[in-house]
Amino acid sequence: MTKQYETVIGLEVHVELATKTKIFCGCSTAFGAAPNTHICPVCTGMPGSLPVLNRQVVEYAAAVGLATDCEITRLCRFDRKNYFYPDNPQNYQISQLYLPICRNGRVEIETAAGKKYVRIHEIHMEEDAGKLIHDEWEDISLVDYNRSGVPLIEIVSEPDMRSADEVIAYLEKLRLLIRYLGASDCKLQEGSMRADVNLSVREAGSAVFGTRTEMKNLNSFKAIARAIEGERERQIELLSEGKPVIQETRRWDDNKEASRAMRSKEDAKDYRYFPDPDLPPVFISEEWLKRIRDGLPEFRTEKMERYRREYGIPEYDISILTQSRTMAELFERATALCGQPKKVSNWLMGETMRLLKENGEEPEDLRFSPEHLAELIGMTDRREINGSAAKKIFEAMYDRDADPQTFAEEMGMKTVNDDDALRTAAERALAENPKSVEDYLGGREKAFGFLMGQIMRAMKGKADPAAANRILKELLEQKG
Repeated sequence: MTKQYETVIGLEVHVELATKTKIFCGCSTAFGAAPNTHICPVCTGMPGSLPVLNRQVVEYAAAVGLATDCEITRLCRFDRKNYFYPDNPQNYQISQLYLPICRNGRVEIETAAGKKYVRIHEIHMEEDAGKLIHDEWEDISLVDYNRSGVPLIEIVSEPDMRSADEVIAYLEKLRLLIRYLGASDCKLQEGSMRADVNLSVREAGSAVFGTRTEMKNLNSFKAIARAIEGERERQIELLSEGKPVIQETRRWDDNKEASRAMRSKEDAKDYRYFPDPDLPPVFISEEWLKRIRDGLPEFRTEKMERYRREYGIPEYDISILTQSRTMAELFERATALCGQPKKVSNWLMGETMRLLKENGEEPEDLRFSPEHLAELIGMTDRREINGSAAKKIFEAMYDRDADPQTFAEEMGMKTVNDDDALRTAAERALAENPKSVEDYLGGREKAFGFLMGQIMRAMKGKADPAAANRILKELLEQKG
């Protein structure tokens, strides 16, 4: 009989925090700068330099802890994690082992079997390392210390997940919460959210954990799902052949859809942790914690409930709009200005989502203002522009937050509501297309659309469709 195996998964999720400066110095955290331009003696580990803690890092970490039902450690401290690697300029990393800022939390996820809680063992603050760039042509490695000292939180889960689907649901929920807090943009492609997967397999029904491996180099949800399936199959194959699974760190190659061993898995004792002598303990007072708690936003679940009460839009609209705090706030502010929740929703779920997808962007990248969206809706309601013009104006708004009124005037997009001009165009269309007039009078409705098209062409697309429709019907009735 073939043995059945169960997968046991825990995650270590690293999140770069959205502070403007690094955790222990005043260097910029901006992504994409030229190599080694955002550095100083502190973040490059120069002798004699001393770290000074960035207060905002503590507040973001505590906020994430509160959002994930963690206990906040009121007196926490930093420790030195010693290891030697070229991208680690001090030869140690300042992290937290003994007294992390957050402990014993949980995150609720939706699974095929219903709701489930994934427990969080701890959340700790630490500094990021630099980045190595390997040049295979010249057989050299270059190091960029811009990322060294960028503030991180590491969210360590308990081994509560049993499938790739549960892992992705957990990561998506974490990303949603953290983005709502504004604590990070959580862009996997830029490395501001990274997940290491700790995975083992055991015989179904067993209470004993198998030997776990840790997989790194996972920069997309799809890569994480593929890595989980690949490692699960690899371990089951080893056990089926009577071979042991070795505890080690493995690197996932998404192009080859395979992993390879990097090094044996370290334990805490290998890092020789000890309290950092240059940083005093961090005391989080009741008043400080209250300010952080009071600053928490309305999260998605509460927002969805309020939308159902206040806006009367379909459930599908609510689920899409609230997936991003940026999108939800844009919806709320535009609706407050124009009083048309469904029309605002239609623009956000239709043209906005289309352009985001075409440009490979996310809602957090949106540049247009709610005032301009509300004005565009007002212009269409007042029939100052037609639907075709509205879409072109919206594209300019999306691209550079163009003012809809100014853009419409500059591009000559305002509709013509002059009945005399429309009547002249309609009469010409009837005179030049007697067969279509005959067809319409004979009951062929499609001919009406053709005649409308002739009017719109004559007016260069600027005719008010409703007015043109009304005048054309009047003239056809006279001929009937």
